[in-house]
Amino acid sequence: MRERHAAQDARRAREFEAFVSGAAGRLLRAATLLTAEDPRDNPHARRLLTSALAHTYACWDTSRGDDPYDRARQYLAARFAHGAWHHHRALGRPRPLRPGALARLSPQERLILVLRLYEGVAEEQVAALLGLSRERVRAICDRAITTLLHPPRAPAARTVGAKVVPS
Repeated sequence: MRERHAAQDARRAREFEAFVSGAAGRLLRAATLLTAEDPRDNPHARRLLTSALAHTYACWDTSRGDDPYDRARQYLAARFAHGAWHHHRALGRPRPLRPGALARLSPQERLILVLRLYEGVAEEQVAALLGLSRERVRAICDRAITTLLHPPRAPAARTVGAKVVPS
């Protein structure tokens, strides 16, 4: 009995290691896009990835037939949405400024944009995952794309006498 459990545990570990070696890089990139961190310095994204992989490993035996990448991605998105909602809603906490184009987007816009465009998840699946209508997902995605393609312009400087004063 003990030998059979040891063999099952070894098989499970091998399967999971193979999954991680193939999927961790893409999942880390998705997490980095979600957190809008620099790819060279992304502690929040790494924490998201670690929790998603831990959850996937914990459910490994019970999710036979399910796509482990899909499960990990769903958990990653849900964990990000939950954390972003709490962080964004916290009173008195300023939102940290991060460099990069995606940092201009709200967490919800980043999440929908990453799932739709980077991961290629269908609108219906994103809507079901986030509890939104398909039309709302489409509208948020369109708004995010518009924000990225047409960033706000810096205020023009005006000249007062000999000095240049920002408007």
